[in-house]
Amino acid sequence: MMRAGTRFPARGSERGVMLIEALVAILIFSIGILAVVGMQAVAIKDVTSAKYRSEAAFLAQELLAQMWTDNGNIGAYAFPGAGAPPARILPWVNRVQLRLPDGANQLPVVTLTNPTPPAPAVPTGATVQITVRWRLPDEATQNLPAHSHTVIAYVYPSST
Repeated sequence: MMRAGTRFPARGSERGVMLIEALVAILIFSIGILAVVGMQAVAIKDVTSAKYRSEAAFLAQELLAQMWTDNGNIGAYAFPGAGAPPARILPWVNRVQLRLPDGANQLPVVTLTNPTPPAPAVPTGATVQITVRWRLPDEATQNLPAHSHTVIAYVYPSST
C-alpha cells in the first residue's frame, strides 16, 4: 500500500556514489603516502646527523688516544682553533676537515689546562678538552651555528 506523497528515488539518482567513494579512498591513501614520504625525509636527516655525530666522537677519541700514548709531549697538542695547527696534530686536523662537512671553516680546538710542570724523566700531563665542530651544507647557507662534540679527559701518566 502506498501513501500519497511518498517518493521513490528516481532511477539512476544513486549513480556516481561509487565514484565519490573511490575519490575519497584515493584522497585518504594519498595523505597516508605523503605522511610516509615526510617520515622518510626526517629519518634520512636524522641518520645523516647521527653519522656526523659519531664521526666527530671517533675523531676526538682518536686524538685523545694519540695524546695518551705521547703524554710526555702533551704541551705540543694545544691548538686554539686559529692559525696553523701544531705539527703533531696536523694530520688529525686534516682528517677532521675531510670527514666532517664544512670542516675547512670549523677548525677543532684542543685546550690544555693544569699541565704538570716538566720534571726530569717524568712525562707531563694535563686536563684536555677537545672540541670538534661541523655544519651541514644547508646550515652553512642559512648561517646557522655549528654542531660540536666535546671530550674532556685527564691525560696524566700512571704513577706505577
